[in-house]
Parts: sequence; structure tokens; C-alpha cells
Amino acid sequence: MTTFGHFTVSIHDHGYYRLDGGAMFGSVPRVIWSGLIPADGDNRIRLATNSLIVGTGERRFLVDVGCGDKWSDKLRRIYGIEPGAPVPATANVTDVILTHLHFDHAGGLSRRIAGAGQEVEPCYPGARTHLQEANWDVGRAPGPRERASYLAENLAVLERTPPALARGSAELVPGLWVHRSDGHTRGLQWVEVRGGGTTVAFPSDLIPTSRHLPVPYAMGYDMHVELLLEEKAEFLRRAVAGDWIVVFVHDPDIPAARIKIDERGHFAVREAVEL
Repeated sequence: MTTFGHFTVSIHDHGYYRLDGGAMFGSVPRVIWSGLIPADGDNRIRLATNSLIVGTGERRFLVDVGCGDKWSDKLRRIYGIEPGAPVPATANVTDVILTHLHFDHAGGLSRRIAGAGQEVEPCYPGARTHLQEANWDVGRAPGPRERASYLAENLAVLERTPPALARGSAELVPGLWVHRSDGHTRGLQWVEVRGGGTTVAFPSDLIPTSRHLPVPYAMGYDMHVELLLEEKAEFLRRAVAGDWIVVFVHDPDIPAARIKIDERGHFAVREAVEL
């Protein structure tokens, strides 16, 4: 845990899963991306589900909650979900910030009730959930390309206790901001924490791993690639200019880093940062 002004900040990993490497790197050729991160025999790469925990006063914010444990054996094999139930990040979460409702960011919001079939209960009872209104709308009525990522079972507890909905940038408490981004999926929100002269930013799937820092490296899952590249470039310019600490939601090796522009003019890791 690290202190920045009136904030304490740390990272919690909810566990590992796998997705197709080609899908994760879109138009980047396999001969390039496979040199950055190894693939298994099914062409899948290992990904983390990192959360940011931000404490201030009596509030404790948890940013994203991982894949959760509501998986059939078949889906565990497809997504390479590693054994062991994910451990909730902390028992005293007051607020959950969901960057968006894709299963690998919102699945851990609930769990099955033992002996109750498909019924679920919240993993963070009493916590207030924060989400962009646009993503709440798309999550309840996803299009055909995203239907496999927006799972109704992950929205169930939110239907019972509706989230607090933002409409663009919003300051949740002094120094803790959410900002809307639409390139990956409509209504994603990334998180900015400003404290003690330092900014910690959680871009979520705008930049899922440190290997995705070059601006053209977009995912096949991104819905609006041209917009995403514009949003990503603007984020990274600000990160370099402000010497931000950037937290990568899916990076299994470098959860957080400061960014530079390298000798080729590409954005790259300047130094890994321990939180």
C-alpha cells in the first residue's frame, strides 16, 4: 500500500485467465505479439485481473472486481480460468467502481448462493456501485459482437440495487475522478486519482497491458478502433506529461508503471512501480 496525499493506493489481483492472443492484439501480427507475451498451445495468453484499491477517510473504493467464480466447467476450460476461487479484495469496501460490465471486470461483483441453484448474492454487500450510464444501457442490451462479454448473471445484483450512474467525467470524492471513454465499449470509464502531487490512473481496457502501449496496438474486442486510438493517444500524452503512474488491469507481469516516449517515438514503460 502506498500513500499519495490523503489517499492510500494498492493493487489486488483477482486471479488469472486466458484469451486468444490474436484477439487481444487485433491487427498486430502474431510474429510480433508472440515475442511480447507467450501463447499456449491454444493460442491463448495469460492475463491478470488487477483491481485498484483506493482509500480516503472512511471510504474504500475498489476499481473492477475480476471474473468472479460463477463459471461452468466448460467455460473454465475455454477461458483458462485458473483453479481456486478468487478472493474478494477487502471486507470493508464502501464503493465499487466498475470501469464497464464485461465479465472480466464485473464478474466478481456477485457469487452463487450455496444450495440455491443459479441465485446470486453480492460479494460486497452494502457497497455503492459506480458506473457510466451509457455502459449500464449497453450492458442490459448488448449487440451481437459484445453479447458474450455482457452476462446477465453479472447484472442481477445491480438490477436489485441500481448503480450510481455518471454521465461523463465526475469527481466521486475530492481528487478521485472517473472519465468516459467509448472506443473499447460504449461508456467505459477510466479512473484518475490525484493526491500529494502524484496521479495514479487506471485506464482499464483502453490500455489493458503494458504490451499495448504503442498506440496502434488495439484489441479485436474494441468496438470503435479509430476512436479508441484517439482516446488512447490523448491519455498517454497526459500520462507522460504528468509523470502518471498507470495501472494495467490485465498485465500479469507489470501491474503499474510510469510511461515514456522511446527512441522510436513510441510510448513504452519507463519504470515499473510497486504499489
